[in-house]
Amino acid sequence: MKYIILIGDGMSDDPIERLGGKTTLQAAKTPNMDKISSAGEFGLFESVPEGYQPGSDVANMSILGYAPAKYYTGGRAPLEAASIGVDLLKGDVAFRCNLVTIGGGEEGRIMTDYSAGHITTEEAEGIIETLDKEFKEDGVRFYTGTSYRHLMVWADGKSKYKMTPPHDISDKVIQSEHLPSGDGVEMIMHLMERSVELLKDHPVNKARRDAGKNTADCIWLWGQGRPPQMPTFKESYNISGAIISAVDLMKGLGVFAGLEVIEVEGATGYIDTNYKGKADAALDSLDRHDFVCVHIEAPDEAGHQGKLEDKLTAIEDFDGKIVGPVMKGATEKFGADGFKLMIITDHPTPVELKTHTMDDVPYAIYGGSAEPSGLTFSEVEARKSSIKKTDPAAFIKEFLSP
Repeated sequence: MKYIILIGDGMSDDPIERLGGKTTLQAAKTPNMDKISSAGEFGLFESVPEGYQPGSDVANMSILGYAPAKYYTGGRAPLEAASIGVDLLKGDVAFRCNLVTIGGGEEGRIMTDYSAGHITTEEAEGIIETLDKEFKEDGVRFYTGTSYRHLMVWADGKSKYKMTPPHDISDKVIQSEHLPSGDGVEMIMHLMERSVELLKDHPVNKARRDAGKNTADCIWLWGQGRPPQMPTFKESYNISGAIISAVDLMKGLGVFAGLEVIEVEGATGYIDTNYKGKADAALDSLDRHDFVCVHIEAPDEAGHQGKLEDKLTAIEDFDGKIVGPVMKGATEKFGADGFKLMIITDHPTPVELKTHTMDDVPYAIYGGSAEPSGLTFSEVEARKSSIKKTDPAAFIKEFLSP
């Protein structure tokens, strides 16, 4: 038996007036997801337990069966460190380091773009090298990740901070409550404020400014934590597996879970990602593994940017370029009864809020013995189901059973 999880990050949404009161999942054309949810098990999953922020780290740990109460260490950065091959030493604290665009107005500084215009990794590398050289004597190191998502490691640093993800304040005036707070915050603020001066006339920014693109005006530090201690899939379920994603958070989860992290050329984390390459890689991986997880970031990115049309496109591409081809390919390779497939989203990212919310998420499973639900795939339809799962370990264990 083969097992497949397909995650459409941030697909869930709220009812939107421009869509006649429908959510993006209701409005998008998703025949493949609808077919699976109608014919099989369909319900809600509590991906973010009460007391936790609705971050992709918490939500995706839950989807993969790792209860946040047991394994979550406070932030996504340690997972991203594992993804890019940074070994954290005892006492090290890892921070997510966004390159962001800061605007200004009469009211104050504004978080214009949490992604610096989705700056390319090649451009970002030059900026990260400058930061690493400048701050090395402060006991911190910077490491290049992907696009605007990078890593800072503070040796023997402090980690008890309240920090705001930059995508939570898109287009908002940066207030004092949005800035880091906690013991030792002076160091964090020094790094962020000094970066403004360092990056103002950086060659990469000059070139982007000349091209009319958003510039990387500042670093924004958040998502801090120390490495988690997690059992692997092999240890927990006696199966081998792989993970495919464009984002370091998911790749890092894969590393800690003992999964093969498959790199796909052209995987960007946005609507221009290489969907076909991901679908093909997933099917190929099942020749050597029992399990594969494919994560698509595009719906979440579109939600954070408040781009309704892009989010609808991302959902329809997920359905037509990932769900459909993987379902068809798995059926051809293993037969209709030779695999189980789950479709799920990790958390809502409403386009009108531009940030994550806490609602339970819809999931659907092909395979197994559940009665057909007769419902189409959306968060609204999932609430009509009598099924709700709340225990991450039990949820994944049940899925990984023939």
